[in-house]
Amino acid sequence: MTAPHDRTAPPPHATDEGRRTTTLALMGLGLAAAGIAPARAETGPQSLDGLKRTLEAGPAIVFDIREPREHATGVIPGARLLPLSQAGQRIAEIPTDPATPVYLICNTQNRSKALLGALRQRGGYDHVRMVEGGMSEWARRGWPMVKPGG
Repeated sequence: MTAPHDRTAPPPHATDEGRRTTTLALMGLGLAAAGIAPARAETGPQSLDGLKRTLEAGPAIVFDIREPREHATGVIPGARLLPLSQAGQRIAEIPTDPATPVYLICNTQNRSKALLGALRQRGGYDHVRMVEGGMSEWARRGWPMVKPGG
């Protein structure tokens, strides 16, 4: 004989968490059915492969935050040059529109990680991502690079 169901406990789907999960799932299905993808802010680090795919697919802004002597070795085509030593004075150049994909790249990711931390503390830059691997890995892979201004 099985034990009777405890009628004092709400069924699993009636809990606040269950209702919230169900509501979000139904909203997502409704948006998908309408052909609308829900906006999802990517905030974690971006892989080099992911950045390359993003750049090939459409517009995105890459800030190369290395110093000018490093830029002279080559930059990603279309990258904006914003040396870390000038970032404080030129912060307004980094878009705050969350719909604009923005990536920070340096040589090995140490400086981009530091700048990203400062931007997040400042607020309004949750859409900005750092690139893992940096330009040293980009160059090692033999991916396209141009001289600044070229």
